[in-house]
Amino acid sequence: MKTKLGYNKTVYACFLGYIVQAAVNNFVPLLFLTFEKSFNIPISKITLLVTVNFAVQLLVDLLSAKIIDIVGYKKSIIFAHICCCAGLALLTVLPTAFSDSFLGILVCVIIYAVGGGIIEVLISPIMEACPTENKEKAMSLLHSFYCWGHVAVVLLSTLFFRAFTIENWRFLALIWALLPLSNALLFASSPVAMPVAESEKSASLKELFSKKIFWLLLIMMICAGASEQAVSQWASVFAEQGLGVSKTVGDLAGPMSFAILMGASRAFYGKWGDKINLDKFMVLSGALCVISYLLISLSPSPALSLAGCALCGLSVGIMWPGSFSKAAASIKNGGTAMFALLALGGDLGCSAGPTLVGIISGANGDNLKLGIFFAVIFPVLLIMGVVLCKKYIRKA
Repeated sequence: MKTKLGYNKTVYACFLGYIVQAAVNNFVPLLFLTFEKSFNIPISKITLLVTVNFAVQLLVDLLSAKIIDIVGYKKSIIFAHICCCAGLALLTVLPTAFSDSFLGILVCVIIYAVGGGIIEVLISPIMEACPTENKEKAMSLLHSFYCWGHVAVVLLSTLFFRAFTIENWRFLALIWALLPLSNALLFASSPVAMPVAESEKSASLKELFSKKIFWLLLIMMICAGASEQAVSQWASVFAEQGLGVSKTVGDLAGPMSFAILMGASRAFYGKWGDKINLDKFMVLSGALCVISYLLISLSPSPALSLAGCALCGLSVGIMWPGSFSKAAASIKNGGTAMFALLALGGDLGCSAGPTLVGIISGANGDNLKLGIFFAVIFPVLLIMGVVLCKKYIRKA
């Protein structure tokens, strides 16, 4: 993957940007039980942190379309990284600075969620604007770095806690805070181009909403997020319940195997994508996702169900970056508004998938397998979206 001189640093900064997002999304959840014990915060309030993080990122997705075009891509992405750095660093002082420790943690979550939301909206179009030879390959490779970041956060944090005990988590928070600070400096010294040429006009929201293909792509993004999170959120539970292992081992066997195989799928397409038809790869991946869902929900063997979780990670890898690539290729003047709305759709899917599984499971005696079975609708709809999108482009 070759880029024009000067943009190599931008590509590396984009890769690190997704590792930053993985850090802010996955580090604090590792400390939930510690927060409960250290600050006497009930689990019911701690779980609200996840909801607030997601809600803030959704709000940022919604508002960023207009604001980022005014402020500019470079200033916005640097600001995003500063927010991530501040949110992680302030975790070391705000919980004890407030009379209510939960409020201090909540403020930190809101600060880094703003940064994480902007990163999600901007990294893909910044990468898309870089003069890479194969956009689909570059996009898939880019999104694999979120997976590697997720794996690194869990592994390195676990090793740190083993070596220095979890009571020293504040030092680790400061170490992770150095990552977004370093990447902010890297972006500051890198060229950042707009995804739409200055001579062209970016599509307005009204123009985007009037395009049938945009609605197809938005549905595909929702299904991509839902297909991914409907299983990954429950992977640890399958590992713990099915294999009877500790939570630490369960996290490594469940979510980490999912993340590793999802990253492997994206890295594979990032390496060989120029020789692979994206539409066919997405349809085959969707079919494999359906098989993994059925294996999880219908297999009588806990080990096979866990294997289905790992297989699901492999199958969903191309869905999110593939949908982004198809959007960039199909709507040339989509601009910030399109990428922000697609990110919003992906986040909605990330919430809808686990929510559907939870509702159906709860209504049937906490039967997670039944919930996963009904969630198979998401990869099925994604396959239909890819086929219809291809027909629409051919017709146009």
